[in-house]
Formats: sequence, C-alpha cells, structure tokens
Amino acid sequence: MSKILIKNAKVVNEGRINEYDVYIENGVFVEINESISVKNGEIQVIDAEGKHLLPGMIDDQVHFREPGLTHKADIESESRAAIAGGITSFIEMPNTVPQATTIELLEDKFDIASQSSYANYSFMFGGTNDNLEEILKVDPKKVAALKLFLGSSTGNMLVDDPDVLKKIFASTPLLIAVHCEDEGTIRKNLAKHIEKYGDDIPIHLHPVIRSEEACYLSSSQAIALAKETGARLHVFHLSTAKELALFNGKLPLEEKKITAEVCVHHLWFNSDDYDIKGTHIKWNPAVKTEKDRKGLLKGLLDNKIDVIATDHAPHTLKEKSNVYTKAPSGGPLVQHALTALLEFYHKGELTLEKIVEKACHNPAILFEVEKRGYIKEGYYADAVLVDLNAPWRVSKDNILYKCGWSPFEDTTFTSRITHTFVNGELVYHNFKILDKPKQGKRLTFNR
Repeated sequence: MSKILIKNAKVVNEGRINEYDVYIENGVFVEINESISVKNGEIQVIDAEGKHLLPGMIDDQVHFREPGLTHKADIESESRAAIAGGITSFIEMPNTVPQATTIELLEDKFDIASQSSYANYSFMFGGTNDNLEEILKVDPKKVAALKLFLGSSTGNMLVDDPDVLKKIFASTPLLIAVHCEDEGTIRKNLAKHIEKYGDDIPIHLHPVIRSEEACYLSSSQAIALAKETGARLHVFHLSTAKELALFNGKLPLEEKKITAEVCVHHLWFNSDDYDIKGTHIKWNPAVKTEKDRKGLLKGLLDNKIDVIATDHAPHTLKEKSNVYTKAPSGGPLVQHALTALLEFYHKGELTLEKIVEKACHNPAILFEVEKRGYIKEGYYADAVLVDLNAPWRVSKDNILYKCGWSPFEDTTFTSRITHTFVNGELVYHNFKILDKPKQGKRLTFNR
C-alpha cells in the first residue's frame, strides 16, 4: 500500500476549514496535523499549497447499467468517470437487466463490481409487487437500502399495489429509498398531450406531464405511510419547492426517520433550459421552474434536504434523439457533479462546508457507511484535492462516460479536481486515470 503525505492542504471537514498536513498509510488516514515530517521509507509527498482537500463524495443514487444495458454504460466506465469527478463511493440502483430483485441477482452485481470498479460500491435491492419474501432475506449489514419505484420511470419495477406497499413498509428494517411520482396523474397528463401532439410532444411540456402535482401527491402518500408504519424513508430527487413542506429541517439528521435528497441537475437547470438542451435534460422527475430550483437550493440551506446526489443515468445520443415519447429520461452526471456544485460556492450560494456536509458526511450518516465520508484518523482515505481557481471547459475530448456526451458540454467550470484518492491510493491526477489496480471496495455498514 502507498504511503502518501499531503502537505499544506486546506482541509474541509465537519463544518470547518483548517490548513493541515495529512498522512495516509495502509489505505487510511493515519495522522492529520498542522505539521507532519516526512516519514521513514518510500513515501509520495504532494504539496497541496492553495488547494482544498475534501472527503470523497458518496453518491447514493446512480445507474451504471450493468448487467444488461452495457451499450449505455458499465460499472468500469462509469466508476472511472466518478473518480474523475471526485466521487469515491457510489450506491447503484436495481433497474438493470435482469433487475436486482433476488439475493442471487444482487450478489451477481457485487461480483461484477469487485472486478471492475474504480470506486467503492454498494447496490440497492429492488422491491416489486411480488418479491416481499426476497426483501425479508436482505441483510441490512451488507446492502445499502431497498429501492422502490412509485412512478414508472423504469419498466416493470413500479410498485403500485397499496397492500403490498404497506406490507413492505411495515416489514423491512432496511432504509426504503423511493422515487415518488404519481402514476395515475402522469398517465392522464400524457394521454392528453398525445391526443394533441402525437408522439412528438414539445420537450418543454415534460414538467407539465410529470407535474408538481404528480410529485407532491406521491411524496405525501409515501411519507404518510412511513409515519403510519414507522418505516425509515428516504425520498430521492426532489424536484419541486412544494414538496419541501413535507420535511423537517429542525431535527439533526441522526434523529430523522424521513429524509430527502436533491440531485445536481435539479439545482442547476430550470424549465427555460429545455429550449437549448432539449431531451438532454429530460429526467424523471422533470426539471421544473426557476422558482422550484431556487426553492430546492433554499431547502438545502434550511436542512429540509439532507443529501445531494446525481441520479447518474446515461443513455446513448441515438436514444436521446428520439421523439418525446420514445426518448428515455436520464443523463450522465458523475464526472461533473462536484465541479458543478463548486460553482454554487463561487456564486456565494453554498459554502464549501455545506457542500461537504450534504455530499460527503450526510450520505455516510444516512446509510451508516463504515469509516467513510470524513477526513478523520482511522477512516478510509477517500479524498479529493480541488483547485478552486483553475478553469476548464467540458468537451467531447475530456468526457469519460461510455455514452460520450454530457448535459454540461461547453460549460466552463471555475474549479478543477486535481487529485482523487480511493482507499489510500492516488487514482486520478489532472484529467488522467492512473494506470494501477482498481481500488474500489464493497461498502460496509454500521448497523
């Protein structure tokens, strides 16, 4: 294992920024101090003068498309993009082919990741209308959470039987992560627009079809059920300001049983951007109004929203170029999430401490991830060095996603990730993935 001494870094951790030296050995942070002398033996010294050292991001919602959809992406390609973007751990969703709705199929995904992932990994188990027995077999110490789709974003994983939902909520000790959009509302809206436009519905009507009403109705019902059953509920990718009223910003995260998340694209884009970006920003839930975008940002600051994630969900350009009803929802984000968030810092809208809290610390707390998400002695050395004043432009030639495109193309970011460390190894440096064995490990949980 490498021995690395990072000198003169501005360490962003637990609500503070302090200049420290950081010594890494055997995959963990061994010493964090104002001044550390070079240790005995072969050691790599990195002068971080002027740079900030952040914990690696823990992205709790990605779709890496393996197995079965690897023409879009795979665990190897997207984990490469993730470490280039400062994401050192990810939790992947169950809607692959086949879907991860049995223990055996879930373990198949862990096996793939153990051979191919550059970042640390876990996977969510998928709930359906008829797999409660399998859900009850899941070991909470080994699996991140249970994922339920309450809106039909992804084929036949929609869980729409009220009796089944109640049984799941009442029976499992797992954290339940939900995609909330009311299916009846969406189908009604879609039918009305197809009647008017056929399949080629103007893309700016996406947030009208997958509306504020659809989101709020589904979120409020899921929260009511969680309160009734005592389930631990995490509501993925809020997209409306209205939904914020459903969440409590006053309790510390450790005491919350109902939590919320926002994704980078809902903080960055608004409905005016459909005219320029088209289906490249077609997500479920939909990107909505500027009022919603600003409301979500405020929700982060008010602690009604606990986590920032990406919902990285790549499709090919050919797929995204279809007419509205045939163009899939989702887009690639992991490589550019942190640099996009740092733009909010440069605009004075988020502090570095708040970004680290929501993207690093809180996912670790929420999922009870063992010894990650912080820069602490004895913790796994997952970290990112950032130069806050090193502008660069996103272009085809520096995109690492297998799908080959990004909704951020032609964007110039102010900040640059210069180094990424995974389990104590330097794995990425100045736009290059370093040629060494993959360092990703299976996440473990303190449950």
